Amino acid sequence: MIKICYVTTVPITIEAFIMDCAKYLKNTGDYEITFVCNEDEEFAKKIPEGIKYQPIIMARGISLSGFSAVLKMYQFFKKEKFDIVQYSTPNASCYASIAAYFAKVPVRLYCQWGIAYVGFSGIKRKIFKLLEKLTCTLSTTVEPDSFGNLEFSKKEGLYHNKGHVVGSGSASGVNFERFDIKKKESYSQEIRQRYNIKKEDIVFGFVGRIDKDKGFDELIEAYRTIKTEFTKLMIVGPSDKVHTVNQVLYEESKNDDSIIYVGRTSEVEKFFSAFDIFVLPSYREGFGSVVIEAQSMGVPVIVTNIPGPCEAMSSATGLLVEKKNVSELAQAMKKLLEDKSLRLQLQSQCVDFARKYDQNILFQRIDEDRKYLIGIAK
Repeated sequence: MIKICYVTTVPITIEAFIMDCAKYLKNTGDYEITFVCNEDEEFAKKIPEGIKYQPIIMARGISLSGFSAVLKMYQFFKKEKFDIVQYSTPNASCYASIAAYFAKVPVRLYCQWGIAYVGFSGIKRKIFKLLEKLTCTLSTTVEPDSFGNLEFSKKEGLYHNKGHVVGSGSASGVNFERFDIKKKESYSQEIRQRYNIKKEDIVFGFVGRIDKDKGFDELIEAYRTIKTEFTKLMIVGPSDKVHTVNQVLYEESKNDDSIIYVGRTSEVEKFFSAFDIFVLPSYREGFGSVVIEAQSMGVPVIVTNIPGPCEAMSSATGLLVEKKNVSELAQAMKKLLEDKSLRLQLQSQCVDFARKYDQNILFQRIDEDRKYLIGIAK
């Protein structure tokens, strides 16, 4: 039995990117699974039978409480004698890599799903780059979820020979039973009726946090320049980082009848189905799973030309724009708004492109990879 411990700062990361794979591995009968993250009673209720949960408090941001988290993890890892400790998200990864190193865990696996310091500058960038390099140095293996971030990390000197991408990339792949293109029409009708959107309206969609690093300001500015009486912009995702965006733009957008704020949802596949065009003007991503999910529901995409998202689409399924460039973003949005034939042409290729990120195939590769890492498979 392979003992594997997954560590993240908050439970939502486990739910979004780890839970399905953990259940897949558990069902093979070869793994004993444990989750470590901040304490959350609701999350504890959702954990499948047979998977263990050890809450350890990890404050977000740099904090002295991190020393306590490292000590508690060290004691837990030493006691449980895991074969693999896998970590992701900045704080959890730093703490877990230190604790697992001193606990002499054989495989210390850093799943590098995004690099925080990319969006920073000055002394803050230098500090977070040092923390990133520390995490990579203490890990026996680093697995970024895109080839672009693998190359970026090597150029930055974060690591050289210990990094690789599993399969085609992506943290969790696409569940095609959930993102079922055959349900697109019914889902679209449901969402459009719920929000009083006409069938002929063109809907631009965004899925992610309302966050400066997601390109929220550029999205609102670009949309305002190209909107018509027949367009809508749907923003799907939490607002816990709304303080980072331009507050004037944000308040004005809330008073715009053509901009719809949905908030967090557990049925994102239905919203993708209601979109005509998906837009992700992010400054940094690990991979950009939402880009693949949009295409799995037949939605052409506009994304920034950064590692991760630019690999999660092709010229046959969408358009690339430079980050922080409002003019270029607006031109791309206008192009797909006005050119229906191009929009339909891109749409026709989306599902086939997304198929190579099938979740079941990725999980098989992950199973093989974990056994290889502990030396029981070639």
